[in-house]
Amino acid sequence: MTDLPEDQLGYDTLAKPATDGAMALEVLVEGVHCAGCIQKIESSLNGQKDIRLARLNFSTRRLRIEWNGAAARADDFVRLVQKLGYGVHPFDPGTMQEGTKEEERFLLLCLGVAGFAMGNIMLVSVGLWSTTSQTMGMATHELMNYISAIIAVPAVIFSGRPFFRSAYKALKNGHANMDVPISLAILLATGMSLSETFRGGEHLYFDSAVMLMFFLLIGRYLDVRARSSARSAATDLLATLSGFALVVEGDKTRRIAIRDLSEGMKVRVAAGEKFPVDGAVIEGQSTVDTALITGETMPRELAQGAQVFAGTLNLSSPVLIEVAKAAEDSLLADIVRLMEKAGQGQAQYVRLADRAAQLYTPVVHSLAALAFLGWWIFGGIGWQASLMIAVTVLIITCPCALGLAVPVVQVLATGRLMKDGIMVKSGDALERLARIDTVFVDKTGTLTLGQPQLVETRGDNDTIKLAASLAAQSHHPLSKALAESYKGEHVKLEDVQDIPGKGLEARYNGKRVQLGSRAWCGDKNAPQDDRLELWLAAEGEKPVAFHFEDTLREDTALTLKYLQEKGLSFVLVTGDRKNVAEKIAKDVGIEIVHAEKTPPQKFEILEESKKAGHKVLMIGDGLNDAPVLAGADVSMAPGSAVDMAQSAADIVFMGGKFGSVLETWKIAVFSQKLVKENFALAILYNIIAIPLALAGMVTPMIAAIAMSGSSIIVILNSFRLKGKL
Repeated sequence: MTDLPEDQLGYDTLAKPATDGAMALEVLVEGVHCAGCIQKIESSLNGQKDIRLARLNFSTRRLRIEWNGAAARADDFVRLVQKLGYGVHPFDPGTMQEGTKEEERFLLLCLGVAGFAMGNIMLVSVGLWSTTSQTMGMATHELMNYISAIIAVPAVIFSGRPFFRSAYKALKNGHANMDVPISLAILLATGMSLSETFRGGEHLYFDSAVMLMFFLLIGRYLDVRARSSARSAATDLLATLSGFALVVEGDKTRRIAIRDLSEGMKVRVAAGEKFPVDGAVIEGQSTVDTALITGETMPRELAQGAQVFAGTLNLSSPVLIEVAKAAEDSLLADIVRLMEKAGQGQAQYVRLADRAAQLYTPVVHSLAALAFLGWWIFGGIGWQASLMIAVTVLIITCPCALGLAVPVVQVLATGRLMKDGIMVKSGDALERLARIDTVFVDKTGTLTLGQPQLVETRGDNDTIKLAASLAAQSHHPLSKALAESYKGEHVKLEDVQDIPGKGLEARYNGKRVQLGSRAWCGDKNAPQDDRLELWLAAEGEKPVAFHFEDTLREDTALTLKYLQEKGLSFVLVTGDRKNVAEKIAKDVGIEIVHAEKTPPQKFEILEESKKAGHKVLMIGDGLNDAPVLAGADVSMAPGSAVDMAQSAADIVFMGGKFGSVLETWKIAVFSQKLVKENFALAILYNIIAIPLALAGMVTPMIAAIAMSGSSIIVILNSFRLKGKL
């Protein structure tokens, strides 16, 4: 695409409408190695007129740009990124994966050549180090120097390409990146050594230049591998959207790319295949593994008309589905976008790393220049030795460790949570969650499942059977709960009618039977009960009551107890009746209860708590919880929550377990601990390394090992997130 004329890049065709009439473009950026690269691209774009958002994801290198204006401006933004020295391509999961593999192969080849050259030069250098030119003879000494040059120069030209190309692109467009000082260091060491070889001098550093390049390539290769491994689970799922699907057109079938599927197409999905898009079953029956979407481990039955989602697995039989949305608009794609948004969010530590990286280029070049001039003019040593000290400063001050401190942790944390069915929508949500001291919780649908279940009846088995048979004819939540509670066969009913506002009526064995409210068919003189109820009345018999309760989520009490032991306070804030709320609170160990509260009242309670200095987590699922979810320091919502609640929440958890809250909190606390440790490691490295380099106590080779080693230590420390908490 970049080979097209400048006015025909074609990225305007990839731009799509975003929110509020804005346009959006997503592209893949090559050559991004650290937080400095990210900061440079984002700040350049955000400085453009009408730009609303420019965010570059660390792990996937996906750049999302949103702007007000025409789609044609997409080409201008792409050219701007290219002028900064970075490659830009249309974002495609297959391209991204293949590009990563190609980069790994290229770096391995360069690493192999550098390693071969380093080994041979070291063999020559041993002879040069172990004796003097007088003992060896000047002719032999010069010959071995020329042999070192013959090995080193081609190796530097070949294996230095990852650094030279990146530096050239940046400098060509009037910018600098981290590869500029690295390239400068390698070229200075090699050039000075070559000059000394021709003039018969003693300051030869071919071994240092090649070893420097070798260790830098090791660091670059491990960085690429680490970023590949650190991709979030949601990003890995993009592969699901990049394959092929079997489309049925009348009596014919054909395979087309999943990305080309459109609404209304009919797709055949075999047993054992993943559904490629969102849709509805129009033929066949099967079971589906929906763990990706719901977090539930039990398969769900699929019948005609059932909804299916991209990425879920068809388990038992082939089915034919009708496409409801294109792959790029599927729920899976939405999940990926949410995760991408969180992966490089503007957390406090990200902003700190960005500011530090922004200072890198002017500071490091100034330090190197001062080191050279200081040692040459005031230190009393030759320009060659002074130049080597400057080269060492250029190498050792690379901010890779600082740049990796936050993004690796963010990507690993959000990826681990995603595997547990927990979606982090905001980049700094985990940082804010780690600081909370108070938790506000709603009752219905949050502490409880929001699904009433039969808990008591005084009827015999025949009565329950008759009531369940009648309840199966209704979609009312209590009727569904009653029908699901009975596992036997149903009786045959006649003349079933749904009486609006009252209940169901039918005939059984010639008698009239009714199922509905107390006022319609129940015993009006029976004691009042706070629980939900249905009444069954059979002609000539006494009415029988069925009582229902909204049950707690699994492990709710244990989760709250653990978090309370860790110092968190819980407050139940609900619009439900006081006696019901207090009963639930007692069951789970919550002492502070605010019942029968309207949304504005809930928000007032939140504001009072925040004014008192508390950091509040709000967990809710209803429309009435949305203002509090948006106003809290951080918020969570279950996957069963209404759309507005999920939109307002920073984190959404799937499944029926309340333990997801505990899992998220533990990951948040541990990830912030790792971020602080990473910053401490990066700062400690610079505090020790920079003075040693300025003092001339470190060789370029040792500097390369130290710089690469600091990045590796930060990455390995971050990977502790994959272990047990």
